[in-house]
Amino acid sequence: MSPRRAPRRPRVGVLAVQGAFAEHAQALSRAGAGVLEVRRADALGDVDGLVIPGGESTTLGLVGGESGLLAAVRSAIDAGLPVFGTCAGLIMLADEVHGGAPPLIGGLGVRVRRNAYGRQRASFEAPVSMPSIGPDPFPGIFIRAPWVEAAGPGVEVLGELGGRIVAARQGAILATAFHPELTADLRIHRVFIDGLRSAGRSREADAEGRTYVRSQ
Repeated sequence: MSPRRAPRRPRVGVLAVQGAFAEHAQALSRAGAGVLEVRRADALGDVDGLVIPGGESTTLGLVGGESGLLAAVRSAIDAGLPVFGTCAGLIMLADEVHGGAPPLIGGLGVRVRRNAYGRQRASFEAPVSMPSIGPDPFPGIFIRAPWVEAAGPGVEVLGELGGRIVAARQGAILATAFHPELTADLRIHRVFIDGLRSAGRSREADAEGRTYVRSQ
């Protein structure tokens, strides 16, 4: 009997413009992924999925817009690149923002409200019920967090808090209003990584050490 191959190790990019990208990189590594910090549009061709971290969405939008990085992310998502956004990342992925601001990236059929729970001093922790990842609630950390005011028919609600949607998924797009990277709980990062594996997206090294995406 031939030896069983270890699961492939997807390479996940983390948008490293501003925000909690280092914490996401650490969580992804602990959860079993290779990590690449993404600061340039051409790096998107070297990853199997992308994380858009929390931070200041306006700053992320300005810096990423001027560099052309956000336009490249939009094109990559349209071409099927899986993406996971947290807090500001949820705002950037939303198709609609309360108040009429244009979407920064889009792709997730929701309307979000910025700073829905208040400013920085109103930050809090609360258990979020997420049956799809297990019976135990997820330790949600909310920092100037948004919430989802409305979700389109193609959006799967993954988590709610006080009747508000705080985690959602649509196709290959996953988003949370809170910061899972600031906890020791890796379940949501593992859901994203497992999704890459099940879709057949992962990187393998050839004989010369180069990497490529293998699709099943």
